[in-house]
Amino acid sequence: MPPRRPEGAGAIPVTIGAALDDAGPVAAEGDAPRLPGSKQPYAALDLGTNSCRMLVAQPRGSGFQVIDSFSKSVQLGAGLSASGRLSRGSMARTVQALRICKRKFQRHGVEHMRLVATEACRRARNAGEFINHIRQQTGLSLEIIPAQEEARLAVISCSPLIGRSTEQLLVVDIGGGSTELVWLDLSNVPPEGRRRALMRMPRDFTSRPLGAGAHVVDWISVPLGVATLKDMYADVADDSARFALMSCHFEEQLAEFAPYQTNQTKDGFQIIGTSGTVTTVAASFLGLKRYDRAKVDGLEMTSEQIDSVIRAYLHLGEAGRRADPRIGRDRQSLIMSGAAILQALLRVWPTDRLSVADRGLREGLLYAQMSADGVLTDDPL
Repeated sequence: MPPRRPEGAGAIPVTIGAALDDAGPVAAEGDAPRLPGSKQPYAALDLGTNSCRMLVAQPRGSGFQVIDSFSKSVQLGAGLSASGRLSRGSMARTVQALRICKRKFQRHGVEHMRLVATEACRRARNAGEFINHIRQQTGLSLEIIPAQEEARLAVISCSPLIGRSTEQLLVVDIGGGSTELVWLDLSNVPPEGRRRALMRMPRDFTSRPLGAGAHVVDWISVPLGVATLKDMYADVADDSARFALMSCHFEEQLAEFAPYQTNQTKDGFQIIGTSGTVTTVAASFLGLKRYDRAKVDGLEMTSEQIDSVIRAYLHLGEAGRRADPRIGRDRQSLIMSGAAILQALLRVWPTDRLSVADRGLREGLLYAQMSADGVLTDDPL
């Protein structure tokens, strides 16, 4: 399946503001009381190819405070590539997870929410039936969002991590079933206005400017994520050979992406990566036996450091990765396909550094809702 391109172009309260997930290497579920005198809570849910993730948060100043969270591997896309349909087992697991989310929404009195489904539901022939089934079984209404909206939300969630000297920005969101890349030119925007331009990114960002002088050079949605790429090469027995094939195959999908064909300079260039793969690699680099978002989010890693972690994963082998607490049980089967994508990206872009973002669609959904409702007391940035 070819990449899609535009036409033309946790468990305790945490305040997220000027410095804003993908859940880390370990699934998380948390619950905390509503803050006294605080505003009504908002909810965001991201149903992906592999995981169901949810946040409940309250506006607080220029950001928000997470008061509840949930993340569970439901493997919604299991068997999808072969059959073109969501399986009964994967749908049952998902409905069970969504029932937990529904109880949390009720417990916190959530009235403002946006619940979205991504690549697995975009591809499945029976996705419409499944969305109706979810509504009947849980009372929740999920929206299957297009790849462009998924890319926009990833940019919004990562915008606080942009450096003041950044003029060319690549935001990479490695999901379970797809990988979104957005290339932005901010060279004509004053440094103090760059984050704001990204935060206010319009839904149709191919036809509307992001702000004075800012524009999207190109974007792409590659229908390969950690789950789909792993399944594609599951029949290759050798660990190192499988990794090399996955990485090369992913790079081939970037051939038509405009920035891939243009010589870029390292000066003013930044890559921000958001995904469980990126945060897991960061946690491994830091030697964290227990995941710590405060240490991972915003971490800058060199390509040499990332390569060192990936080489260590290959040296461990499958058995060693399963036993490594830095990777976690939920991530170990997917870490090498994600690492293959990450290595391919670093191989082709003109930078030796990556900014790690422990944030994703849920944060983007929350910020977009709160900004639209005007409940943030200051400019979000």
